[in-house]
Amino acid sequence: MSYPPRGPLTFNEVFDLPVSVDLRTAARALGVCTETAYRLARRGNFPCPVLRMGACYRVPTTPLMRILGIEERPVYEVDLEAGMDSVQDDDET
Repeated sequence: MSYPPRGPLTFNEVFDLPVSVDLRTAARALGVCTETAYRLARRGNFPCPVLRMGACYRVPTTPLMRILGIEERPVYEVDLEAGMDSVQDDDET
């Protein structure tokens, strides 16, 4: 994979995002040029909340996902199996 990653985030990448992301990642998720994202953030016009911490910008993932039209994280069979494994492990102790 090239760095920095190019193009919009994939479906799986969106659902693997942490609680907050940097502005570059949020721009990728929205399919917006990084320079445009920084310009919008400086003007207070980014489409979702942007937190500024010194020279760094962070975007909370939940509002970002709402802007993308994603209200909930889908449940995959693998997630369910992993959850069942942890429940079984708890029952054995």
